[in-house]
Amino acid sequence: MSVLLRLCALFLGGTLLLSIAVAEAQTDPAPRHSLWSLQGKTNTVYLLGSVHLLSPDEPLPAVMDQAYRQAAELLMELDMDALDPAQTQQTTLSLGLLPESQRLSDLLDADTRRALQAQCVTLQLDCAALERLRPWLAGLTIVQIQLMQMGLDPQAGIEQRLLKRSVADGKPIHGLETLHEQLQLLASLPDPQQVEFLKHSLDGASTMAQDIQTLLAAWRSGDTQALAQLLGEGLEEFPALYRALTVDRNHRWLAPIEALLDKTQDVLVVVGALHLAGEDSVVELLRQRGHQVIQH
Repeated sequence: MSVLLRLCALFLGGTLLLSIAVAEAQTDPAPRHSLWSLQGKTNTVYLLGSVHLLSPDEPLPAVMDQAYRQAAELLMELDMDALDPAQTQQTTLSLGLLPESQRLSDLLDADTRRALQAQCVTLQLDCAALERLRPWLAGLTIVQIQLMQMGLDPQAGIEQRLLKRSVADGKPIHGLETLHEQLQLLASLPDPQQVEFLKHSLDGASTMAQDIQTLLAAWRSGDTQALAQLLGEGLEEFPALYRALTVDRNHRWLAPIEALLDKTQDVLVVVGALHLAGEDSVVELLRQRGHQVIQH
């Protein structure tokens, strides 16, 4: 799995890219799921791992649906029902545009420019449309376009599904962080690292379909070992970004998640599935703090 696609799978919970869906139906029922719970004083806090990549025809597993039904409120990476499309675009462009005097091609070597041009031809995209974008946003844009050309539905991801249901049911949604905080993690990368980030989006284009299937298979079966392996493969190339996108965020989320244990009603926490796998995961950090976290 390409580094960029793997990072995308745990980043930007449903805002730019990750509510996109893959057309692959679930077959045999999985004995375990990407769903955990821990007991509060009088309530249950559910931890749902979202991959943001599902077919519109694939139903949410019954245990996840039940967790949603029992929850009085939801906590997501972002407060999804408070996102304003115009503000989202403004924030993205303020962090993702190059200075007026600079162009993307100015930052790329000849080989990368050729690879970018070839991918633009494949995607039937005018490369000039990317020239004002900083490399991190150009990389995400290329991945997004490729996924959408694979026939993926941006409204079928778990966050988008639960957002619609929560609005209809009157269940409040709260956020662990802001859109600006999320995007700043990528925007703050030095230009050379951003260029490497873009290169990985180009290198991984040919295997993207298989990469997504691998990720989804692990998610459907609740295979935390496979998810942890996917998270770890290749991330040594971006150690600082890996820590910023995963470890540091997981630690910051502990306090607000633990605070939910004092509530009287059940709460559903929805974060990228890769945040719940591995030794630095939210699940393991909670266990280290003495909580009994049960996988369903």
